[in-house]
Amino acid sequence: MSLVLIAFSSFIIALSGALVPGPLFTITVAESAKRGFIAGPLIIIGHGILEIGMIFLLIIGIAPFLTASSTKLIINITGGVILIYMGYRLIKDARNARLFTSTGGVHKGMNPVFSGVIGSISNPYWTLWWVTIGLGYLISSLKFGIIGVIVFFIGHIIADLGWYSLISLTVSKGKRIIGDKGYKVLLYSCGAFLIFFGAWFIKGI
Repeated sequence: MSLVLIAFSSFIIALSGALVPGPLFTITVAESAKRGFIAGPLIIIGHGILEIGMIFLLIIGIAPFLTASSTKLIINITGGVILIYMGYRLIKDARNARLFTSTGGVHKGMNPVFSGVIGSISNPYWTLWWVTIGLGYLISSLKFGIIGVIVFFIGHIIADLGWYSLISLTVSKGKRIIGDKGYKVLLYSCGAFLIFFGAWFIKGI
């Protein structure tokens, strides 16, 4: 496998995963409605920081620990609870939510970079992907040394950044059309989806 093939294939695989709606997608939609286009890139910065940490852990050999049944149980319960709480907060905040304050500023909430970290790590399938598909790519990439790992990560994160930036741009451009009422409906929907994802993960134990 060449470096070009590693970059291209990691981009396609990451894009195929990003296209499937999940907690990170839902958080991106909600944050983009509040903060505008910048929310998507900032969320992916948090997502990318977490993935760099995961890559480091896999390289030093923590994969067996992450695939242990006890670890999966902890990840599912913790991740599910966090998602349910985030969904609850979204629904609670939606009651008095407005797209803009009287001074024109966008409502503040959880830091979007931190949201990117939480939205990723609270999803058990994110961990599963990294200890299976991601680990396989890392092994292939390591044949080229650290350069191979960097190329793999660049291809991977560009896919995430491109897709979620597009989502963020679409939502931010449309927020003036949906108005405050539509905005509340959007937040209620995102909150409900996060609670659903959380319950689904816990139920899957």
